[in-house]
Amino acid sequence: MTDIQEILAAIGPPDREAEEAATRRWNNLTKPEGSLGRLEELADRIAGITGSSRPRVRRKGVLVFAADHGVAQEGVSAYPPSVTAAMVRNFLDGGAAISVLSRWLDAQLTVIDVGVDSPPAPDRDGFRCRKIRKATRNFLHEPAMTLEEARRAVEVGAIAVEEARDAGVEILAVGDMGIGNTTSASALAAALTREPVGRLVGSGTGVSPEGLRRKVQVVEQALARHRKEPWEPWDVLCSVGGLEIAAMGGAFLRAASLRVPVLVDGFIASSAALWASTLAPQLPHRLLASHRSQEPGHRIVLEHLQLRPYLELEMRLGEATGAALALALCDAACRLLDEMATFEEAEVSRRRTE
Repeated sequence: MTDIQEILAAIGPPDREAEEAATRRWNNLTKPEGSLGRLEELADRIAGITGSSRPRVRRKGVLVFAADHGVAQEGVSAYPPSVTAAMVRNFLDGGAAISVLSRWLDAQLTVIDVGVDSPPAPDRDGFRCRKIRKATRNFLHEPAMTLEEARRAVEVGAIAVEEARDAGVEILAVGDMGIGNTTSASALAAALTREPVGRLVGSGTGVSPEGLRRKVQVVEQALARHRKEPWEPWDVLCSVGGLEIAAMGGAFLRAASLRVPVLVDGFIASSAALWASTLAPQLPHRLLASHRSQEPGHRIVLEHLQLRPYLELEMRLGEATGAALALALCDAACRLLDEMATFEEAEVSRRRTE
C-alpha cells in the first residue's frame, strides 16, 4: 500500500476543467438547461472527481466494514454485541438489506471484518478477515485502541479500496456494521465539531428514552476523560473511535487519492469521513454524500463536511444501504450525460433566445 503521507498528498481539489466540460455537454443535450436537476450536478461532481468529462461508473462495488465496540458493555444499544457477528453471516448468506441491494445493482459486495468479537474466519468470496483485535476497548474507562491498531485499521480500509479498484470497480459505496457504533461515532463527531453531545446522539438501533439518556451520559463522560488540548486527529480516533470507523476513514482517503468516486453512507460513515478530512482538508471535494439518515448528528456532520445528500428517505439502517441506493443515481446521471443526444445530433431546434 502507498504510504499514508503519499495518499494525503494525492488528494487535491476537483478537476474543474472536467466539471466545466460536463456542464457544457449537459447544456447541449436535448433538454431544457438544468431540467434534470441535481442529476446534472451529480454527474458534474463525478467528472470532477474522476477527471473525465464523460465518466463511467457502471462497475459498482460495496464495502461494508464490521467491528465490535467495548462501549456496548454500557447498555448503549438496543441489541447485544453478538448481533454484529450474526449480521456478518447474514450479509454473506444473502439475507441482509445490503445483500439484496447489491444483487439488484449487480454490485460487488465485500464484507471486511476489522474487529468483530468472534473467532477469525477464513477469506471467501465476498469476505475478508482483517481482524485487528476482537472489539475495541470500552472507551468509557480507557482508550478504544492504540495508535498502532488505529493505523492498521486505516490501512485495512485503504487496501480494500485498492483491491476493488484492481478488480475493475469504478465507483464504491462504503458503510458499516457494529453494535454500539453510533455511540462511538457520536463521541468522535462531538470531539471534532465541538457541538454539544446532546445534539449529536440519537437512538441508533432504537434505544429507549432511558437508554438514550445513558448514551449521552456515556459519551459526555468519555470525552471529559480523554480530552486533550489540542486534541489531535489520531488522539481522537484512538480515544473514542472504532476499528470499522478507522477502516472507513482509510477507504475514503484511498478512494479520493485514486480518483475513485465513493458514496458515504450514514452517520457512522460520515463521522469517519469527517475524521479523515482532518488529515486531508480537500477530501470532501472527492466524496459523495448518499443520504441523510434519521440520526440527528448526521445533519450536523454533513454540514461540517459541506456535503449535500442526494437522498432523504428517513433511513437509519447502516450497512451501506443508503449509499447503495445512491449508486443507482450515479449510474443514471452518468449514462444520461454520456448517452443522450445533442441538439445537433438529434436535429432538434434549440430554445428561442428572443
